Amino acid sequence: MKRFWFIILLLLAGIIVPFAIWGDQFDASLSLEGTRAWMGRWGSMAWAAGVGLLVADIALPIPSTVVMSAMGLMYGWWWGGLAASLGSILSGLVAYALCRFAGHRAALWIAGAEGLAKGEALFARHGGWLVATSRWMPVLPEAIACLAGLVRMSWRRFIIALVCGSLPVGFAFAAIGHLGSSNPALALALSAIVPVLLWLMARRLVRP
Repeated sequence: MKRFWFIILLLLAGIIVPFAIWGDQFDASLSLEGTRAWMGRWGSMAWAAGVGLLVADIALPIPSTVVMSAMGLMYGWWWGGLAASLGSILSGLVAYALCRFAGHRAALWIAGAEGLAKGEALFARHGGWLVATSRWMPVLPEAIACLAGLVRMSWRRFIIALVCGSLPVGFAFAAIGHLGSSNPALALALSAIVPVLLWLMARRLVRP
């Protein structure tokens, strides 16, 4: 299991290091108004540009909640929330797919069969909770999605948990952008609590 934890540390380092190096630059460039202006250059495809930014958050220090708020500012809480949720879902799916199909052998080499088996057991028991409740947090969404792919968590369970976590955070921050609030406390609270309630209901769909 120690070797499996080493994989976790590598993933976290791969996400945190770009934030440490370029995070301030991205935060300065992608302010709420700056993000809205950049998305606006794409005309009718501004929402797709925003989705692209959220997917790029897998590798770049994109301030995802700012992008989601900009979508709400441009499109309102409903359509902006749908676009923000779509971006979060696609980001998780891309990270999961890349690690499942391109990273499994590397994970097996690093953690060994026994270590990876323990990781698989962990995600079989608690993976749904980990995925659903991580979407509102910094750094963790990408790491958890990658780990889910590396241990080949059931795609059906992953997608349902991903949707449970992505919808609340997408709509909450789009609403913040739409309403013009600078205090994200309510959005964070909803993004943390609602996924728990949704997963409690949705996990029945993935029980064997």
